[in-house]
Order: sequence, then C-alpha cells, then structure tokens
Amino acid sequence: MSKNTIFILLLISTLFTSCIPIKDLVYLQDKNNSEEQNTVSAVQVKPYRLQVNDVLSITIKAIDPKLVSIFSTTGSATSATSKSESGLYFDGFTVDDHGNIRMPILGEINVIGYTLEEVRTKVEKKLLEDYFKNEADIFVTVKLAGFRYTINGEVGSTGTKTLYQEHVNIMEAIANAGDINTVGDRKTVTVIRQTPTGVQMNNLDLTDVNVMKSPYYYLQPNDYIYVKPLRQKTWGTGQTGIQSIGTIITLLSLATTVYLIIKN
Repeated sequence: MSKNTIFILLLISTLFTSCIPIKDLVYLQDKNNSEEQNTVSAVQVKPYRLQVNDVLSITIKAIDPKLVSIFSTTGSATSATSKSESGLYFDGFTVDDHGNIRMPILGEINVIGYTLEEVRTKVEKKLLEDYFKNEADIFVTVKLAGFRYTINGEVGSTGTKTLYQEHVNIMEAIANAGDINTVGDRKTVTVIRQTPTGVQMNNLDLTDVNVMKSPYYYLQPNDYIYVKPLRQKTWGTGQTGIQSIGTIITLLSLATTVYLIIKN
C-alpha cells in the first residue's frame, strides 16, 4: 500500500470520527421505526408537592376588597398579579425550614408536602372558619412564584431560569436556555432533582422519542439540568466536515514546515 493511499485513508478516517453525525443532533427520533410514533404519550404529570425554600404567591379576593387587604403583605388584594420576580422574593411567602409559611393575621401555616390546590383549600377554610362567612365570596389563588430551574453545560444561556407557567418539560426548558450547542451531548442530558427523601439523578436521551415516557420528561421546580460536551469538543478537530478538513490541513502544513526546517 502506497504512502498516498495510507494518507487518504487516514484523512477519511479522521474526517468521519471528528465531525458530529446528524443523528446525534436531531431531537425525538423514532429509533425503532415504529408506525405508532404519533401515539407516544408522556407520563402523567403528578402534582408538585411543596418543599423548603419554595416561594408562594397567595392572592385573596372578596366582594369588598377592603375586607381582605389586611391578609396581603402589600396591603392590596390584587397587587400580587403585577409583582415582578424580585418583588415576589421579598413579598411572597417562603416555605421555611420547618415547612411553614407566615401570613398576615393568619399566622403560620404548614404547607410542606402539600400541593398548591391543597394549600388553597387550607387557606380558604381557615378564612371562612375564623374571619368570614360564606356570603363574603372569598376567592383564594395560590401559585408558585414562577417555575424556576437551573441549567448548565453546553447550552446557549446557562444559569437559573424562571418560566411563568404551571408545567415545564425538558424540551421547553432547553429551548428557553437557547437550545443545546452543536457540541452538546443530547443523548445524555442529566436531570438532578431534590426530593424529601434525597437527591435523584437521571439521564435522558433527547434524540429518542420515547424520552416523553420518562417521569423526568416533565420537570419539577428547582430541578438542575446539565448538558455535558461531546468528545469532539475535547478533540478540537471541528464540528463539521469542513472544519475538520481545515484542522487537518493546518496540522499537515505545520508538520511540513517543521520537517523542512529540521531537514535544512
């Protein structure tokens, strides 16, 4: 086998091993070539149960707003709807280390492990039992102060993000962070979740359509997402075939220059 043949084979081998194949970049592929792809459904989302350091936005309304203004941290029954994220940090109701929130007049209310609907029912019941009659038409709204999660690694924008919606799946969270970079590993996206029983970790393959069946497909507040890099980033040979060829040519030029200098 001639030197030229060996060189060409080496060049082709390097080219194919260094660039990133398209199958590693496409989300939600039907890898089993199943005809039932359109029927794939996500796992049913379980209601989120509150944990320590969660921040709640609680709004209490009535026919006469003045009657319920004393139960608001801002003195206004409707101001919570217009609060910013920073405002909710200061005026929202934070779950303390004992699992309680502290509301004006109502005092401490234990909410750890409760769903938002259960907290709403609990606050409404306490108001009707101790302060109002049914004729007051009390209307209570309990929401998290935004859906917060943290994302790091090979994405467009890292850091702690906040989405103002009830449910967030992994695809929405990544899109909100500017998508995964070309050198990000879509096949091993790690979700770290804090639960009352400890920390749980799970890897998701976002290139497989069956990821929607995973219980980690839908995130929970305060989840941490990590997207690790592909080996191509460490090699530094380029993300595409053109970039890889450019790298190889540069290395060959450098090697030739060094050889000529040494020879002369």
